[in-house]
Amino acid sequence: QVQLVESGGGLVQAGGSLRLSCTASRRSISDYAMGWFRRAPGKEREFVSAINRSGGSTYYSDSVEGRFTISRDYAKNTVYLQMDSLKPEDTAIYYCTATTNWKILRVRSDEIYEYWGQGTQVTVSS
Repeated sequence: QVQLVESGGGLVQAGGSLRLSCTASRRSISDYAMGWFRRAPGKEREFVSAINRSGGSTYYSDSVEGRFTISRDYAKNTVYLQMDSLKPEDTAIYYCTATTNWKILRVRSDEIYEYWGQGTQVTVSS
C-alpha cells in the first residue's frame, strides 16, 4: 500500500504563501486520486482540495477556492498544495490522502479516502 509523507508546513504571516508537498512511496501516485484535508484546533477534519488520477479535474472547498492550487508531479511521485493569500483561519494540521475508491459526488467526504499521511502543521499569524 502507498505511504504518504507531508512536508512544507510552517509559520507564515497573513497574506503569505506556503507550498505543501505530499510524497508517496511504495506505490505510484498515478494509481490514486489524491486529496488534502485539514483539522483546526477544536474543529472537525474538513476537506480542502482533491485531484483525480489524471490530474484533469480538481476540487476545492469554498473557503480556499481561488487561493489554493492542487497539482501532481508523476515524475516526483508528489502532490502539491500551493497556498496563497493565507489567512489566520487557515491555521490547521494539513493531511494528505489517497484513494482508489474515487467517487465524484463524494470527493469532499473523508469516507472515500483510504490512506493518510501524518500531517504537517500550518500556522498563519495575523
